[in-house]
Order: sequence, then structure tokens, then C-alpha cells
Amino acid sequence: MMNRRNLIKTLTWSVGASVISTEILAKSNENTFLYKSPQRKPLSFQKTITAITLGAGNRGMVYGTFAEMNPLELKIVGVAEPNSFRNERYAEIHKINAENRFNSWEEVFKRPKFADAIIISTPDDLHYAPCMQALEMGYDILLEKPIAPTEEECRKILAKAKQKKRIVAVCHVLRYAPYFIKMKELIEKGAIGEVVSVQHFEPIEHIHMAHSYVRGNWHNSKKTTPIILAKSCHDLDIIKWVINKPSKKIVAMGDLKWFKSANAPSGSGDRCVSCSTERDCAYSAVKEYAERQTHFTSVLDVPEGLKDKKSFILEKLKTSDYGRCVYKMDNDQPDHYVTSIQFEDSVTASFSMEAFTSYHGRRTRIMGDMGDMVGDMNELVINDFRTRKQIKFIPEAQDVKGYEDHGHGGGDWLLVRDFVQAVAQQDPSLLTSTIDDSIESHMMGFMAEKSRLTGQVVEINM
Repeated sequence: MMNRRNLIKTLTWSVGASVISTEILAKSNENTFLYKSPQRKPLSFQKTITAITLGAGNRGMVYGTFAEMNPLELKIVGVAEPNSFRNERYAEIHKINAENRFNSWEEVFKRPKFADAIIISTPDDLHYAPCMQALEMGYDILLEKPIAPTEEECRKILAKAKQKKRIVAVCHVLRYAPYFIKMKELIEKGAIGEVVSVQHFEPIEHIHMAHSYVRGNWHNSKKTTPIILAKSCHDLDIIKWVINKPSKKIVAMGDLKWFKSANAPSGSGDRCVSCSTERDCAYSAVKEYAERQTHFTSVLDVPEGLKDKKSFILEKLKTSDYGRCVYKMDNDQPDHYVTSIQFEDSVTASFSMEAFTSYHGRRTRIMGDMGDMVGDMNELVINDFRTRKQIKFIPEAQDVKGYEDHGHGGGDWLLVRDFVQAVAQQDPSLLTSTIDDSIESHMMGFMAEKSRLTGQVVEINM
């Protein structure tokens, strides 16, 4: 009888049969299987890839920490960051020489090329110009999503990357998460037959919405990008990736319903620190940042080792947007958004982004002609119509140091790992999110926003 360990090995990432048979699975007398991410072969060269980070905020820190934990693979040799606290912190972590610290991305390109790659983790509206300049100078690029704020700029980056024959990896990190990799693999192996339709749901979680898209950097779509790109281009991309067929048309609806002045509590102030109704507010900045001190507090640049963090944060809330009333911001991002998408071969998909949830973590249902698949990033459950059996797959913590500690189901660092190898070997096929592969989902996002604003079904033309 096939034991469980050998079965798991058989089912990890290379399944020989064209269809995964639940009859074979049943031989183990179990219906739940753990699995890990695919492992790359060790690097076959003796060179550490060097990179310059443009933007040392949250995403710059995430990608930079990979280098800190894996110094033989990636070394950060330069940083451009106008915030002096973040610039200093980043330079200290990576031991960056003074001459390689810059206040703006423009200053980096006044120097001759001095690294293998550029990591672009600047604000959304500052992706296009540095990316084009980096390509012109011959850098390979790790580009935070979205690629750029407009369709025209996205297409120009793609054209420039092809012209210069450089690698541009888009940070569609869900493609690297073991959960979604397994989902795609099982679909390709016929576990539920032919895919007919997909339902995908992203619960943003109410505090995350208030933090990032009401008070935060992405609160105004005209100054950054629409929320369908700023937050949910990951989701459009993963839908496209697992279906693996061209998208044809899209229709979208959504609006800003709650976070506006008409819904402000009677007697509320402009800032939480001086508001008479703050104690009863679900979106109190005082409670979230100063008292709970959740991970969202990192945007306030609290120094390491500070004894009285609460007092420091309260002072920040007196001047920062993060201390302002959520009902009195200049925000315009929808707090609920739904789309329907038609793909080739009559495959349909629906996507819903919702702010008002107490939880986060993407949920997906995939309907096939021989089974269905349901998952929430913690487990993936397959029901086979042919055998009436149910099989459950659970992604296990990564067996590579540090990967289990990072976001998007482990995808953040697994993307950087693959990017480093792609640059080292000058082989973009080691990546699943090159700009060539990722740009279609951006077009879906631009067309979704056009549909939302016009009320029309919009064709997607690649």
C-alpha cells in the first residue's frame, strides 16, 4: 500500500498522469495532504546579484529583507528614499555606503550603472519614469505592482523592455504563493475537468481599507491609481493566470458608499486625537495605532527600541493623514467593487472586492465539468463528481529560512528568489510574472474602471 509520505511526494509539483485520480488518492486511506513550494536547483554560479532599491517603505523593506536573510544571493548596494528616517534605516540594515544613498530616484541615474538590478517600490505614480530610465541604462527590474498608472505607460514599459532585452519582473506575488501554484497545477492536470467558471473574493478587512485606501497613500485614485489596480490587480491577475485563456470583455460596478462626510457621527472632529466621539468609532486612529499598535503602525516610522511608543504615535496622529477622520478625507476609492469577465471558450469569472469584513484572505471557487474546487489560501478542497470523493490540500510552512514569515502566502520572498535566479542566469523563463505575462491583467483593470465609470461592457484588446 502506498504510504502517505510517498504519496505526498508524488503529488507535490510534478504529476505524471494527465488526470489526478481520486482513486489513487484513496489508496492512502487519507483525504488531506500537506505540500510545500517547488524548490529551485541551487545556483550554478559564484556571483551575488546586486540591486538598488528605489523606495524604502513597506514593500522596499520586504524585498530588502530577503537580501538581509540571503546575503549570498542578493545584496542591496544603493537606496533612494526622500524620507530621512527610512533612508537611514535602510542604509544601516544593508550597510550601504554614503555615496550610494540618494534622496530621489533621479539622482541614482546620474551615476553610471553600478548594480545588476533596480527594485522599484516607489509610490504608484512614480513607477513609469524610473522604470524607463533603468531600462535605458541596462538594469534588470523588480517592479512593484501596478506597472504604471495608465494603459499607455504600461505598454511603453513593455515595449522598452523588449527593445532593451531586459528582465522586468512584475510583483504579482500571488503567482509565487504555494497555494495558488497548487491551484493552477491541479487545474492543468484535469482535477476538475474543464474549467467553466470562477468566483473570486477579496475581503480587504475594514481597518485595512481605512488605513490604506481612506487615510493612506492610495486614498485618492487621481493621485495614485484606482483601487482595482492599487489593491486588486493581484486578483485579476490570479484569475487570468489560473484560467490561462485570453480575456475578452469586462463589466464592473462599485462606488464609495460609507467613507464620506455624510456619514460622519454628529459632533465628530477632523482628527481622532481631539474628537468627542472617538471612543465609540470603529475607525479610531487612536485605538488602532496608539493603543493596539498593529502592523499598520509601521507607516508612522516609530524608532526601534523607543520606550514610550504611544506618546510618539499620538504626536504623529496630530499632523499625519493617519490621524484624520475617515469621514472627512479627500478620498474617492470605492469601498465595494464587483466585476464580471468573459474569457475565451465561454469561461466566465466574477470578482468581488469588499471593504466591510472583519477578516482578510482571498477566497476562490472554481467550477469544472468534472468537479469543483474551493479554497481560502489556508486549504484547497477538491470535490470529484466522478468518484464523489473530496480531497484537501494544505500548504505547509516553507522549508527555506524566512519564507514562512512573509506575506501573500509566502509569495513575496519566493518571487525575489526567482527574480535573483532569473537575473543571474539571464533567463526570464524562471519567472511567471514577467511584464509580458502580467500586462493583460493590468488591461483588465483599466477596462474594469472604464466600465465602472461609464456603465458599459468594455472589450479587452491586447
